[in-house]
Amino acid sequence: MQFDDNAKLDTSQVQDQRGGGSSGGGPFGGGAPSGKVVGGGIVGLIVVVIGIVLGISPNQMGLSGSATDTAPRTGAAADLAQTCATGRDANTQEQCRIVAVVNSVQAYWTNEFRQRGGTYQPAPTVFFDRPMRTGCGAADPRTGPFYCPVDRKVYIDLNFFATLQSQFGAEGGPFAESYVVAHEYGHHVQNLLGTLRAAQDGRTGATSKSVRVELQADCYAGLWSKNATMTINPATGRPLITAVTADDITRGLDAAAAVGDDTIQSRAQGRVTPDNWTHGSSAQRQQWFATGLRTGDLARCDTFG
Repeated sequence: MQFDDNAKLDTSQVQDQRGGGSSGGGPFGGGAPSGKVVGGGIVGLIVVVIGIVLGISPNQMGLSGSATDTAPRTGAAADLAQTCATGRDANTQEQCRIVAVVNSVQAYWTNEFRQRGGTYQPAPTVFFDRPMRTGCGAADPRTGPFYCPVDRKVYIDLNFFATLQSQFGAEGGPFAESYVVAHEYGHHVQNLLGTLRAAQDGRTGATSKSVRVELQADCYAGLWSKNATMTINPATGRPLITAVTADDITRGLDAAAAVGDDTIQSRAQGRVTPDNWTHGSSAQRQQWFATGLRTGDLARCDTFG
């Protein structure tokens, strides 16, 4: 995966809360259905994975509540802007690479909405590395990346990507990370389109709406992947991402498989219980990511049909 060295990165799309925030301390009260954390994060992750395999929803674990301010700390925002200025920085630093992917994913959806007569509303990504409060309640880095529909933000602890390899057996790499980011922005698109609210019934299982939401987000990640090298950087008029290789795609598919419910359950409890699925099997996640990647067609991402 390669970025245009001369591209200008827009760090205003990322709020750096690392070293800041406040400890969560449990639930903040009953949140509305739209207050549920989406994505689990993308897998739920180690501490929360036990909850996932037992079918416990994130807001039963202290992840629901009222919206709170997560504005970037001034110093951190300035540091990120200085460090991550160009595509050259994205080619050499992980944090800058994530900034670049956020820029690319949002540029793609801006164009996709425009072509369909709509208006995409950007969502910031928040970098965090300790417990903090979000619009969906208390967040902990151990929950993995997630999207909060209340404050319309994606939350990512960059240390998660190492955990994806060490704890979940993924091959990792830049494009595996990009798949994670694109998946979470898929949830933002679902929120804008009204899919999230319509799909929230609290049920789990292989055919549940919860699983269909996650698989659709995988398909949306595939759509962006298909168009990544054709998505224009507004600052330069050229694509921000100049190359996505076959190995990149393989690693993206591998990451999708690593966070399948059946794979996680096998690792955590030694057996597979489809009735408790919330994200879909490894095969399903690969299938829907590949569907978006192969077709590039939003209409083909109807996991509810």
